[in-house]
Amino acid sequence: MSVLVILEQQGGKWHRMSWETLAAGQQFGASLGLPVEAAVAGSGIEALAREAATKKAAKVYAIDHALLQDYTADGYTAAIEELIRKANPKIVLFPHTYQVRDFAPKLATRFHQVLISDVIAARFESGAPVFVRLLFQGKLNGDVRVTGAGPCFASIQAGAWRAESLESGSAAVETFSPQLDPTKIRQKPEAPFRESARAVDLTAAEIIVSVGRGIKEKENIPVVEELAKALGAELAASRPICDAGWLPMERQVGSSGQTVAPKVYMAVGISGAIQHLVGMKGAKTIVAINKDANAPIFEVADYGIVGDLFEVVPALVEEVRKARS
Repeated sequence: MSVLVILEQQGGKWHRMSWETLAAGQQFGASLGLPVEAAVAGSGIEALAREAATKKAAKVYAIDHALLQDYTADGYTAAIEELIRKANPKIVLFPHTYQVRDFAPKLATRFHQVLISDVIAARFESGAPVFVRLLFQGKLNGDVRVTGAGPCFASIQAGAWRAESLESGSAAVETFSPQLDPTKIRQKPEAPFRESARAVDLTAAEIIVSVGRGIKEKENIPVVEELAKALGAELAASRPICDAGWLPMERQVGSSGQTVAPKVYMAVGISGAIQHLVGMKGAKTIVAINKDANAPIFEVADYGIVGDLFEVVPALVEEVRKARS
């Protein structure tokens, strides 16, 4: 029995949430007294597996097959199912990514289980995990206990565990070659949708400057954009800004947008509705700028500036440029 962490790579590059999930796996293993194992699927991924082996784990599986060169739900489900039946883990953890949301529920069903998604915390009672996940767009937390035979499956929300807490080590690498039947893989991978080349992955950003309704009108967006440029940050927004078409939907942070966990998150003119807080409260440091001293955003902010953003932001830009010159 073990804690098995399924890491995610795309095009030979790690998804950063993989390390957060492995950090969660290390905590689970320590709390339950179980070894931690990791796995990564693809084709020709020995180098990635060796990199993962520099983290504290008992073993790293390189799930290697030509049919895993490009992601398909059928291929990944079949390959990881075969590994799970071989490794017999107690818990299987995934990063809560779009790819995982595509195949992991199907995988869990093959073991007569469900995927416990969006896990933000866990505690351990009588040698079993109790998973905590968000409900009703973050208005409530729910405790989920797993019953029945077979491994339990859970996906870890971005920022719930920190990659910085990951322990280093030296793990053994084992190549696992699944017996995949090409006729059972119904999807045919195609070239990525062209829009994806312009899409913004806010989950990979270390610094985010996010703008809300306090900006008043679309023509004022450049005020905050200058701050993002000065900091080398990604520009993001709350839902009303994207709904109005002032910024693309791909830049929306919140329960109906992207969930982010940067090192620094600057909320400019954002009041702090629960739907927005759900998407950004995993940030390591939160800085809020709002003229309303009672705005909910200040309840989660590490640093707060009560003032008019049209005065505060240009002053910040000037100071950042001075510091960097």
